[in-house]
Amino acid sequence: MIIKQALLFSTCLMGLMSSFSHAQVVDPAIGVWKTIDDKTNQPASLIKIEQVNGVLEGTIIKTFPRPGETTLVYCNLCKDERKDKPIVGMKIMTDLKQDQTGFWSGGKILDPKEGEIYKVKIATEDGKKMDVRGYIGFSLLGRTQVWYKAEQ
Repeated sequence: MIIKQALLFSTCLMGLMSSFSHAQVVDPAIGVWKTIDDKTNQPASLIKIEQVNGVLEGTIIKTFPRPGETTLVYCNLCKDERKDKPIVGMKIMTDLKQDQTGFWSGGKILDPKEGEIYKVKIATEDGKKMDVRGYIGFSLLGRTQVWYKAEQ
């Protein structure tokens, strides 16, 4: 009887340990984020952030055109291979790597309305808000947008 209990206990313990080893810790930056238009303070787009081969990438999955505004469908002002490609489905954030402090930096972000590419770094606050800093040269020479985790 004691041997059966010990065997059952060890089997349960091994199963529990193997389930912990398969559990993944998901970075709070991963998910769908709502961007806010700087001028109107209204939702502008949804960006899906994924980790691919150890780096973060962000793709536009939906846009929210303002009433009366001509909807930007293609990246007419892009200067790279994204020129004249559809905005929805476009990868606008690439190559973000996590540093020792847990922040993501070293990547690039595209502003599809202007066609400009900036360096970018991001920091999440409690998994519900994310500061996205786009800049040229030094981080001090740029601007920060706050993105909000989208309800799913």
